[in-house]
Amino acid sequence: MARLFGVELNDNKRVAYALTGIVGVGLNQARKIIVAINIDSNLKLKDLTNDELDRVRSYIEENLKVEGELRQEVNQNIKKLKDVRVYRGIRHKLGLPVRGQRTRRNCHTRKGHSMPVGGLKRVLTKT
Repeated sequence: MARLFGVELNDNKRVAYALTGIVGVGLNQARKIIVAINIDSNLKLKDLTNDELDRVRSYIEENLKVEGELRQEVNQNIKKLKDVRVYRGIRHKLGLPVRGQRTRRNCHTRKGHSMPVGGLKRVLTKT
């Protein structure tokens, strides 16, 4: 297994598909990386030499924000929305859908399941 940016990538996949395991690198971006560093797109990740892996690593470091750096930036942006108290920030803070989805029937993934009648006290005292 090849390891890039703290992520174990699947060796049996082609290079473009294996690179999508890195947060911040999608399929389109992975294909651009392959073209930019001049690697055969049909090769599997296990067939790359150490030199080619180093070229991939250096290209991503220079041109993209990935993994921890990207997650940190996203979290800072969300925190800024919450601090400014704009509508999207309030929705983030309340744990509700942010992008305009309706909440009457769905969004249990975001909201969680409703409490039974009587609330939390009734659930905790029930034996």
